[in-house]
Amino acid sequence: MSTPLGSTTTLLLARHGQTVWHAENRYAGVSDVALTDEGHAQAEALAHWSAANGVDAVWTSTTSRAAATADPACRTLGLTATREPSLRECDFGILEGRTLAEFEAENPARAKAFRSDPVAYPFPEAEDPRTAAARGVKALRRIATAHQGERVLVVAHNTLLRLALCSLLSIPLGEYRRVFPQLRNAAVSELRMDERSVGLIALNVPCA
Repeated sequence: MSTPLGSTTTLLLARHGQTVWHAENRYAGVSDVALTDEGHAQAEALAHWSAANGVDAVWTSTTSRAAATADPACRTLGLTATREPSLRECDFGILEGRTLAEFEAENPARAKAFRSDPVAYPFPEAEDPRTAAARGVKALRRIATAHQGERVLVVAHNTLLRLALCSLLSIPLGEYRRVFPQLRNAAVSELRMDERSVGLIALNVPCA
């Protein structure tokens, strides 16, 4: 039976599991950083949650940390993940592999500007957050259209998903760090989308 046009898609947005850099509060954007043991445990918890709550499809970014987080759910559900390049994390420029505190120590004025408005004053050599938000939104809308009436697990990244959520919910992009301070590793945020509207149903639901 075909799915009626305008059917609502449920996107179950999950940040990947913990990595070594995230455990140390270091920025990991385009860098491919492996999961910690805790990150793998979080991925297993996400798989159990997915089996208990119903998932029809799985999409991930192309990074190994996102794929490794989704793999246990795919095995449990008998699904194959679709990898989407537009779900990749933002490129953090010179902050890749570094902490905000380290950057602040060498450039306090620029760090202060970033804290006040991270979209107007992104890190040097970083991807424009507005560009990242646009590609993230486009990817999520494409996923929703491809899976009308279904529940889709989307494993991606902290900053990209926060920017996309702000854009979809008509929140100024510059407020993403304040409105969404953190998407916890392997926690689930539920978003419902159709052709006309977007609604945030739940945020940071723990899987364990």
